Amino acid sequence: MSDGFTMFQFSIYVRHCASMDNAQVHIKRVKSLLPEHGNVGILCITDKQFADMQIFYCKKEVKPIAPYQQLELF
Repeated sequence: MSDGFTMFQFSIYVRHCASMDNAQVHIKRVKSLLPEHGNVGILCITDKQFADMQIFYCKKEVKPIAPYQQLELF
C-alpha cells in the first residue's frame, strides 16, 4: 500500500498505471518483494474493462470507483 496500491477486497490490491511501461516498473518492484511462501498474481486490464465490471455489495449493485486508464490487480 505504501507504493500506491489500494485494497480492492481482501487480498486483492489495485494500482492505476498510465501506461504499460509504467506498469512494468511496478511489476518489477512487486517481483523483487515476493514473499517466501504464498502466491502473487498480476493482471493488467484496460480502463474499459474495469468500467464494465459489475460489483455487488450484499444484494445491492454498487458502481465501481472512477475508471482509470489501466489497472494492475494483485
